[in-house]
Amino acid sequence: MIIPFTYAFVSVLVVSMISLIGILVLSLREIFLRKYIFIFISLAVGALLGDAFVHLIPEALESDFHPVLISVLIIAGILIFFILEKFLHWHHHGQDLRQAHINPVGPLVLFSDAVHNLIDGIVIGASFMVSIPLGIATTVAVMFHEIPQEIGDFTVLLHSGYTKKRALWLNFLSALSALVGVVIAFILGESSQGFTLFILPIAAGGFIYIAVADLIPELHKTKEITYSLFQIIAVALGVLAMVALIFIE
Repeated sequence: MIIPFTYAFVSVLVVSMISLIGILVLSLREIFLRKYIFIFISLAVGALLGDAFVHLIPEALESDFHPVLISVLIIAGILIFFILEKFLHWHHHGQDLRQAHINPVGPLVLFSDAVHNLIDGIVIGASFMVSIPLGIATTVAVMFHEIPQEIGDFTVLLHSGYTKKRALWLNFLSALSALVGVVIAFILGESSQGFTLFILPIAAGGFIYIAVADLIPELHKTKEITYSLFQIIAVALGVLAMVALIFIE
């Protein structure tokens, strides 16, 4: 048990380092980043919706859970994130002026990303309990899956008002929740799969909420036809990236 746990722990640590891919975004000039950040937000919309509808929901539907239960859990996920954002707005209005520039969508993205990474950690841990080769294969699949999502998360954090360094650090901390997922997987053993399948539709609901309720309204603030076309293309590319990952996985 120690060897599979060690493999799983190291693998998740490597996956968590992908959150630092935001350094690539940091290399872009400030003027360029501010001018074209709407493209990255559009990519994030596509990645979130693609992840929810192409990966998380179909995987949940393949389980023994009744489709109605899965639908209810998706709605529950949407409501949970709605309530969470309400709380963040209340907290936001109670803050002093020095912190009032942070948009509540930032903490919301961090929370949803932490939940998603927790699931990844459980999946990786459960895979290594079956066999080392399966665990490695699962880790590689998760890594490909994380790259577009982490870039999208990082740019949304920047758009929410976080400084570059703080956004990078917080994104990395949320990624470390995958380590907790590994521990949960080895504690729960075979029952960890059932726990994961229960969380999947809730996470999907959270992703749908963030994309539809928070990010798409931001894109509507741009009225120019050219920018709107770029937004549509970027959203489509975000979805297609998630579809392409099916063939890699």
